[in-house]
Amino acid sequence: MPLFKKLTPFYYLSLFYLLISFVLRTVLMVHPITQSSFSFLEIIKIYGLGLCSDVFVFIIANSFLWLYLIFISNSKYNKPSGYIIFGLQLTLLAYVSFGNTILDEYGGALPKIGIAFIGIKTVFFGLFLFLPQYRERLRLWMYRFVIFLYVLLLLQNGISEYFFWNEFGVKYNFIAVNYLIYTNEVIGNIMESYPVIPIFSALFVVVGIITFFIVRRTKSYLIELPTFKEKIYLSLVFLSVFTFSFWAIPALAKKENSTNIFTNELQSNGIYKFYLAFMNSELDYFKFYKTLPKNEAYSHLHELLPGTKGTNSIRTITSDTSEVKKNVVLITIESLSADFMKRYGNEKNITPFLDSLADKSLEFTNLYAVGNRTVRGLAAVTLCLPPTAGESVVKRKDNKNKFTTAYVFKKKGYKVNYLYGGDAFFDNMESFFGGNGYTIIDKKSFAKEEITFSNVWGVCDEDMAKKAIQTMNADAKTGKPFFSHWMTVSNHRPFTYPNNKIDIPGDAKSREGGVKYTDYALKQFFKMAKHQSWFKNTLFVIVADHCASSAGKIELPLNKYRIPAFIYDPNRSDKSEFNKLMSQIDIMPTVFGLLHFDYKSKFYGQDVLKTSYQPRAFIATYQDLGLIKDSVLTILSPKQKVKQFDLKLKYNKNIQPEYQSDFEEIAESHLNQNYSNETITYYQTASEILKNKQYQKEN
Repeated sequence: MPLFKKLTPFYYLSLFYLLISFVLRTVLMVHPITQSSFSFLEIIKIYGLGLCSDVFVFIIANSFLWLYLIFISNSKYNKPSGYIIFGLQLTLLAYVSFGNTILDEYGGALPKIGIAFIGIKTVFFGLFLFLPQYRERLRLWMYRFVIFLYVLLLLQNGISEYFFWNEFGVKYNFIAVNYLIYTNEVIGNIMESYPVIPIFSALFVVVGIITFFIVRRTKSYLIELPTFKEKIYLSLVFLSVFTFSFWAIPALAKKENSTNIFTNELQSNGIYKFYLAFMNSELDYFKFYKTLPKNEAYSHLHELLPGTKGTNSIRTITSDTSEVKKNVVLITIESLSADFMKRYGNEKNITPFLDSLADKSLEFTNLYAVGNRTVRGLAAVTLCLPPTAGESVVKRKDNKNKFTTAYVFKKKGYKVNYLYGGDAFFDNMESFFGGNGYTIIDKKSFAKEEITFSNVWGVCDEDMAKKAIQTMNADAKTGKPFFSHWMTVSNHRPFTYPNNKIDIPGDAKSREGGVKYTDYALKQFFKMAKHQSWFKNTLFVIVADHCASSAGKIELPLNKYRIPAFIYDPNRSDKSEFNKLMSQIDIMPTVFGLLHFDYKSKFYGQDVLKTSYQPRAFIATYQDLGLIKDSVLTILSPKQKVKQFDLKLKYNKNIQPEYQSDFEEIAESHLNQNYSNETITYYQTASEILKNKQYQKEN
């Protein structure tokens, strides 16, 4: 048999993968979330450079197939080598089953996958060793399984990329990495969100047909196995292109330099994007971003945060009025975009209670979330610090004993709780809040009879509302004021909740239903709270954690970060508004101002009601760090890039001026150095203070 025919398994699988990639790019290009048109040159880049990237990525992915095929032989089963190899495999299986391996460090389903893989290899090696008369038949079945697995993974990856794009409008990123780690919640989410059985049934049928075709065309490899010399030659060829691919893949990634973000995303390879996200969960600001000389950066910081000195953010906050020891209930609402509320233009009446409550509150009409993940919002209201490059502080190992809102409250004698309807292990919340002085009340705290409805994300918001009332009643009996932070869960895919609560069925799995049910659950919470002794002595702070979607044509689309926020005081029925630009990190310092707290602060967030406040807002992804000020958006990106956009309002006559949130972002060819320096100052100093452990709580 000619030597090149030995490579037929690679040929057919590669052709199959490239076909999937071509179809996927085409489908994503015309997807409704892809809010862009493409020039002829951009289309050439998407398909041409995308194809090249796919080829080299698949060569790397083929390394597993190469290892499998190259080690197929009969000689390894000879005595005594066969028994030695079998013994080593049994030892390895015992170690991964009962020992603490690197797979356990990553957690999720990886340990089980590792045990299953090694177990299968060990069982098959034993069968090949002790039943030589069935060796050829078993080898063919194993080959079919390997090809089936490759086809399944390639097709499943294509489907996963489609659904990820459908949700976020990008190829794989940090979120996909988190989804891999938190497999229980994510698999459960998929099971409850999509018709899994029909999808996977069809998938397995298609995979079976494709596998049958490929095996029939390539099984000749097993009939006449390559000689040792041929394997050496094939390995040299493969290792050569494998090595070249390591250089070519990142080189092609550098060509993803269009001003149209969708062009870059479509041109990129999803598998490589996942690898980058996995390897770069923390980005060293000083390695990847534009910096200022240290003295200059802190000199700017002293101007931006009056009262700070040296290389830290410490300053003293004083009030000219006596402190008010009111209880504080902070409710961060999952994925509550501003445009879900009537005042921001929504006509579906899905937040009737929140709209009515805002009409009796101090409302912040021009507030932006710092990020597009729950952990970003939680960090913003807890640390009151600009978002960090890479992973949120909540998800980092060094996330304990920080200077937090809880620390300020505890210094004032408050009881502090974090309430979450799901398992606080998810997103590292248990480590973060538990390590910063909060008492955690999550799904594990519920008795069986206290749960009326739950899905993969946890108990429904109504159940958590009842638990919150119980917790606050118990805290009130201690005679101490309390601070309770409640993170809702029901407005999250699969958007399931109890039936017969609102006019959208709980099994309709609609975004509008998820929003309206959470609104309904909050109404029930306030109905119960009104009858409690502590109600009138409590400030209720309502704010979203982030918007429902972050996809856009540019890096940081402003309308995907605008969120509602307001503070309700039961002792006041009149509405007041704060219409100036502000950030999610300013919410809690403003609450402290309303309580007239005197305290030493490390927060970058400010009391926006003070006359000294200078309007600005922070918005970011895991790598693009933005600052909005004076209708200019400045964005810092890796490789020391700085971009600026003029913000031109797209006025909607049906929305009041203070609620306008749609802007055209016009790229500036010349940077305004003042805005650039201010943006760099905030992010550089915040990164350095965290890195040097200067954001720890005071003893």
